[in-house]
Amino acid sequence: MHVITPTAANVIETPNARMTGLAAPSRGSAEISTWTVAMEAGRSGPEHSVSREQVWTVTAGALEVTCDGRTERIAAGRTVVLPPHLLRRVHAPQAAEAHVAMRADGAVSVPGTGGARTLPWAS
Repeated sequence: MHVITPTAANVIETPNARMTGLAAPSRGSAEISTWTVAMEAGRSGPEHSVSREQVWTVTAGALEVTCDGRTERIAAGRTVVLPPHLLRRVHAPQAAEAHVAMRADGAVSVPGTGGARTLPWAS
């Protein structure tokens, strides 16, 4: 059993969101990565695809998630399952927080940037 307590070292800030890494291979999980996302109102992540399925549960506020050309508003208490390899974008029309889970070996690709990369908060 591994008990994980988030620390400042597990927090990564980008211009679009703050991710706090929870379960990950670097923190004792062999198969699953989980993290929280906090986004300020009006912020959007880049359009990207992920090599693994992701499960997002919105815990506060609401997110607009566009995946494969379809946009859904996901309010607090709702969960969206995003299939692998499809282009998606997450937008916060209001301040929002979510809990995300995916297989630990997932990689992200952003069109036009030349290749996949792992997510540092999920590694």
